[in-house]
Amino acid sequence: MPTTLSRRSTCPPSSTTTQEDYDRLRPLSYPMTDVFLICFSVVNPASFQNVKEEWVPELKEYAPNVPFLLIGTQIDLRDDPKTLARLNDMKEKPICVEQGQKLAKEIGACCYVECSALTQKGLKTVFDEAIIAILTPKKHTVKKRIGSRCINCCLIT
Repeated sequence: MPTTLSRRSTCPPSSTTTQEDYDRLRPLSYPMTDVFLICFSVVNPASFQNVKEEWVPELKEYAPNVPFLLIGTQIDLRDDPKTLARLNDMKEKPICVEQGQKLAKEIGACCYVECSALTQKGLKTVFDEAIIAILTPKKHTVKKRIGSRCINCCLIT
């Protein structure tokens, strides 16, 4: 069930890429990040695999105490005939909700959320859940994560 917030918060996201040239520079953008959104396309199984093989290990190394959400994107293409034909040609299928939920649990994500930038379905939920992750301190985290300071969000795609 989607969660909504009654209080306004700002979340100026920064986006990172996987280009090899940025592998050493990317972690420099991580300090002072309050929440990470690890994104993958539900119609790109390779991006789903990168979550576990690349992004989670990097976050655990450089930002081990920062909460993160797993976000499945491009859900509007999950039923698109051209996309399904392309995936079928490669003997692949779209990532289903259950696969996303299972991976989120396995990697220790706060939650799994799906969205489509095209249709805007699920977008509000993504940002609501990111804010909730920031405002809900973990028991083992000593640092207080709420207050009047700016909330920083880092998108990983």
